[in-house]
Amino acid sequence: MFNIGDYAVCPGHGVGQVCDVEERVVGEETLSFYIIKIIANGMTVMVPTNSENGIRELVGSNEINEVYDLLQDHDVEVDNSTWNRRYREYMAKVKTGSLLEIADVLRALFLLRDKKNLSFGEKKMLEQCRDLLAQEISLSNGDDTKKISTEIDEYFK
Repeated sequence: MFNIGDYAVCPGHGVGQVCDVEERVVGEETLSFYIIKIIANGMTVMVPTNSENGIRELVGSNEINEVYDLLQDHDVEVDNSTWNRRYREYMAKVKTGSLLEIADVLRALFLLRDKKNLSFGEKKMLEQCRDLLAQEISLSNGDDTKKISTEIDEYFK
C-alpha cells in the first residue's frame, strides 16, 4: 500500500509520486486507483490499488549494487540481429520495470554502440534507460540525478 507523497515505479513510465488515491466506478464495481504523476514528463497515470504488477517501490541498496556490478561486466555477447528485432526485445525488457533488466539493455546498447552505429530508436532507448536508472537510483540514494547519470556513463568510457 502506497501513501500520498510516496515514490513508486511505473513499469514503462519511470518513477512517479503518488498524488492521490481515488475511487472510480468501473462497470458495476467501485475500484480504488493510485493517481501517480511521472517525474520525467509530468504525465499522470492511474493504477489500480489491487494491481499486483502495476507499480513497485523504489529499489534498495542491494539491487543498486547489483545494477552497478552488471554495468561493470563488459564480457558479454553483443546481439548482432537486426535493429528492429533487438529493439522489440529490449523494449520488452524495459517494460518489465525491473532495474536489472533496464541496466542489461543499457549495457547492451552501450557495448553495441562501440561496434556499430545505433538506429535512431536504439539511441532514444539508450537515453531512456540511462534516465530511468539515474532517476530511480538518485531518489533511492538521495543523490543528484546528473551525478548518477555521469557515473553510469563512466562505466562505458
